[in-house]
Amino acid sequence: MTHTEQSLDALRLAGDELADATVATLFERGEVGKFNSLMRYVSTVGQPLPEGLPEVARAYLNETSGPPSWVDWDEMERARLFFIDNNVHISTALSFASMPACYVVPHVAKLLSATHSLNYPSKRMAETGQFTVYLMQPGAFEDGSRFIPAAQKVRLLHASIRHHLRREDRWDTATLGTPICQEDMIGGQMMFSIQVLDALHRLGVHMSVEGAEAYYYAWRVVGAMLGVDQDHVPQDLEAARRFSDQYMVRHMGPSEEGARLTRQLIELYEEVVPGTLFDPVVAASIRYLVGDTCADWLQVPRTSWDTIVKVAPALLNVLETIEDRSPLGAWALDRLGHLTTLFELSSLTRGRVMHYAVPEHLKKDFGVSTRAARTRRWTPPAARLG
Repeated sequence: MTHTEQSLDALRLAGDELADATVATLFERGEVGKFNSLMRYVSTVGQPLPEGLPEVARAYLNETSGPPSWVDWDEMERARLFFIDNNVHISTALSFASMPACYVVPHVAKLLSATHSLNYPSKRMAETGQFTVYLMQPGAFEDGSRFIPAAQKVRLLHASIRHHLRREDRWDTATLGTPICQEDMIGGQMMFSIQVLDALHRLGVHMSVEGAEAYYYAWRVVGAMLGVDQDHVPQDLEAARRFSDQYMVRHMGPSEEGARLTRQLIELYEEVVPGTLFDPVVAASIRYLVGDTCADWLQVPRTSWDTIVKVAPALLNVLETIEDRSPLGAWALDRLGHLTTLFELSSLTRGRVMHYAVPEHLKKDFGVSTRAARTRRWTPPAARLG
């Protein structure tokens, strides 16, 4: 699949028809508050929908109550095992590579700044981490699982952001396209899949081609459930890498919002890391994973750890070799990774379950600048990013 500038421009105008229509009806009828109140009690697959739920919401939830019909369950199991083997590395890549990659796209950074509290940056990280953990559970699509309800709510959350920004005239659609448009949703899918895999490779993590393909496949399933038009989604790793590169070249660049969000991300994880001695490793890890050009755009500080973190692949290679050769070592490292991921997630959520509610209002104290017109696209530097 090859995307042209024209086909990508067309994707910038498209949203999510089903979710957008559902949210529009909820707002027109004044039923958003009722929906949020009732949906707090719907958190697992198999629960009966509550009495009094707005009919448009009930229809949406029934229509989106399962995975796409084309899911290959053997491939999904391979993805789950890949996640178990690499969960702590995946968490690192999501935090220090994927999120900064979002921030280095100016219009995405502006949207993130406009739609969640700048004083609570852990919320988005907590939602992302919790969502991924839900996905990679053995029974993610079975009764008792939290994944499908989370996916249904996230899809409506995205639709509500589109609704608010359009209704309140806080987004220049002619310049920036539809908020959370199809191109950006596919781009986000790349950030949480192919760019995670690239970060794992940069860290020196041992991966099989089959495992990497399965992990990407799982995010294709996620994308379908979040309203991404699968007719335009890359079907394999090679096509995904082409799309990811094309998307980033089209849009990446420096912005005040991107730098601010990155600073808050660094401060957040400095709080998670015990003590202060290792605080610089957070910024150093981001710089190592995204490269100096992007790190400079995001104003990631240079630290004495910038050189030290470059030995991380060698250290991980030793641990990975132990894991490959020793069943006991593999069990111990998998268990350590599981506990580390749970510790990180509990620190971000502060012990709370994220409910992905539909916001009735957006923040009023931070507007969306529309100065970043497409005429000011990034010009790639002559040197290769590194």
